Amino acid sequence: MLLDLFDQLMQRIKANDKVHVSFCVSGIIGCLVVYGILQERIMQEPFEGEQFKYSLLLVLCNRLVTVLVAGGLLVAGGQDLAPVAPPQAYAAVSVSNVVATFCQYEALKHVSFPVQTLGKCAKMIPVMIWGTVIMRKRYNTKDYGVAALVTLGCSVFIMTGDVTSKHAGSNSSMFGVMLMVGYLAFDGFTSTFQDKLFKGYQMTIFNQIMYVQAFSAGFSTLGLISAGQFGDAISFVMRHPSALGSILTLSAAATIGQLFISHTIKTYGALLFATVMTTRQFISILLSCILFAHPLSMGQWVGTVTVFGALYYKTLSKKVEAPSAESSAKTVPDAEAGEAEKAPLVDNQK
Repeated sequence: MLLDLFDQLMQRIKANDKVHVSFCVSGIIGCLVVYGILQERIMQEPFEGEQFKYSLLLVLCNRLVTVLVAGGLLVAGGQDLAPVAPPQAYAAVSVSNVVATFCQYEALKHVSFPVQTLGKCAKMIPVMIWGTVIMRKRYNTKDYGVAALVTLGCSVFIMTGDVTSKHAGSNSSMFGVMLMVGYLAFDGFTSTFQDKLFKGYQMTIFNQIMYVQAFSAGFSTLGLISAGQFGDAISFVMRHPSALGSILTLSAAATIGQLFISHTIKTYGALLFATVMTTRQFISILLSCILFAHPLSMGQWVGTVTVFGALYYKTLSKKVEAPSAESSAKTVPDAEAGEAEKAPLVDNQK
């Protein structure tokens, strides 16, 4: 009954292309902006005077929600729930996925959200490096030029103003930057390794998502237990129900956002997706500066404009070079593949 109503609603939305595009764009930006705001709220703002310290619990809840949604979609679509690839294939991708996400959340304990978000814009660099090493891919001069501008912009941002989280020690910002480097390295590896590992297996995206994220949930649980944090983490959310509510809302927003991303790429191609994601990141930085009081210096604004200017140039130049290719594009280009992670359905998806 509910599925029939949803199908009818989607048919009406698809009947008007402008309404359909607006639906896709607002869905992606809305969900992922909520995801970003809640991420900063959970990791940087105290709950009744007590700071949340358990990044792996956030990863665990995120992955469990994703597994439930992916499994539900497989059942609703009448698809086989059995694994297609060997368990070690899912597990291998899952390990780098968990480490990348853990570094992303932990970084917020040491650097501000604008730094973390701007750092994510540089993920095209490790994706290009891993793509060259693992997949033997080649990139043109424009790709390297954009990568250089993004690196320059991030460097200017870090060197021309305060980048430390408001609750961190004065000397912890460099550790936060190193965590972001770890995030970028593992996230770029995840997307590239995933392409290579699952090549040749005839599986649906939801089958891959469900089993990769199921392993991720298992590894997150083992991490919490081995660190002696599982009981403390559960106790924290029991003492602060609002924290659990924020964690579950974050997980739902990320998961729904990835569904919007998948639908948008399938319908309109990677070009619209790349433009929307760049815009979303810029909006997230602006909202973080307003909501959580992160004043940026003039040099940091120059760095921000340099990074997003390079990304918009890359996107718009693709439109000029291949205007007919957009409508047939069905997957994210290598340089942007990592960004679909961010939402945890693909984490490159992700």
